[in-house]
Order: sequence, then structure tokens, then C-alpha cells
Amino acid sequence: MRIIKSILSIAVVASMVSCGNQVKEVKSLETEIDSVSYAAGLSTGINMNRQFQNGFEEVNKDVFIQGFKNGIDSLNFLIDEKDTQKIIQTYFKKKQEEKKKAELAKAEVYKKEGVTFLEANKAKEGVVTTASGLQYIILNKGKGKKPTTTSRVKVHYHGTLLDGTVFDSSVDKGTPAEFGVTQVIKGWTEGLQLMNVGSKYKFFIPQELAYGANPRPGVIKPYMALVFEVELLEIKK
Repeated sequence: MRIIKSILSIAVVASMVSCGNQVKEVKSLETEIDSVSYAAGLSTGINMNRQFQNGFEEVNKDVFIQGFKNGIDSLNFLIDEKDTQKIIQTYFKKKQEEKKKAELAKAEVYKKEGVTFLEANKAKEGVVTTASGLQYIILNKGKGKKPTTTSRVKVHYHGTLLDGTVFDSSVDKGTPAEFGVTQVIKGWTEGLQLMNVGSKYKFFIPQELAYGANPRPGVIKPYMALVFEVELLEIKK
């Protein structure tokens, strides 16, 4: 179990650090085993630092070190050895459940924010709302053909959250994107088929037509509505 291995790594380093006055500081690595030993210690130390920054903030280091020493000395156990794994696993299960509840609560906030935004947005001048809930504004009307579900298109796009945070942009990258009309989120699949080549639309996409409960890693959180400016440059086939 990764958590247990991480705890053991932290324990080893913490124990050594606690006895720092007994450890000779090394200024250079003279032999192969010196290099191996240092590399192992450095790797463990880096991992320990990351762990303390990502979920182990509540660890009582003094008690932690005492537990490790009692273990290697086989003396003065404050809990029964057979209960150690259960205690650790129960704690981290509780923390995971708390984290999940917090994430669900936050997701509900994102969902409500999207609904509120789109409800107000649909009343604005120039905004069209489709039967699915997709909203769009025509920024520039092209005269070319419209793609279908079997088409492959070339586009420029600029994607933001409702607060304007940019999460992806072919415009910023300077390179147009190419993909099949059905290879993207539902809001894009529907929206692209409304556009003539040469058009530029601004789409306001409700969460159910975007990534829903399972968004991509990054700034897009569960149930977020998204905004895209999309320019249809070409239908490839």
C-alpha cells in the first residue's frame, strides 16, 4: 500500500534526523556505496518532503519518531502491534471520505454557478439557446459549408472558465487544431454543425454538454460550464 510505504520512508528519515548529533556530516562521496547510500537518502528525503506537503500535515512528528524507535527496539509499545495497520487504514479512509465530501460540496457550487450564469446569459442580446441548452453568439458569419458528424475540421479556439481563466487555447499556441466533429465534447459537436466555414462563434456550454462530473485534470472542475470562442477554418473531409 503506497500510504504505508510512504509512512515507512518518512519514519526512517525522521528517526535519523532525530539523532542528528550522532550522524557525521559528509562533505563528499568517496565510494560507490557512499553514492548509493546518499542517493537512497536523498530520494527518501525528497519523498518525505512531498508527503508532508500533501496530506501528512497533521502528523505529530515527535510521537511518530517515538513509534518508529519503539518498533525497531521492540520495546514499550503504546498500542498492540496487530492493530497498527487497522489504525492507519481507518484514519486514511476517513480522510479520503472527508475529501470526497468536500469535493462533492464544491462540485455542487460549480453546478449552481453554471446554471445561474447561463440563466442570466440567455437573456442577453445576440445569445441564442438551442433545445439542448447550448448557448452561442455569432461573432462572424462565414459563407462556406457546414460540417456534419462525419466531417473532420480545422479550427482555432480559445477556452475559458466562467471567470475568464484560460484553460486551453490553440490561438495562444499559434497552431490550429484538427479533429473529427464527434471526437469532442457534446457542446462542440452540436455547435460546430451550426457553423459555416469562415464563421467564428462564442459558445456557452452547460456542464452536461461539457465534461460533467468527470472533467479533465487541471482547472476544469466537476460540473463546470465552459466558454469557447471557435473559428471554423476548414472542413478537411
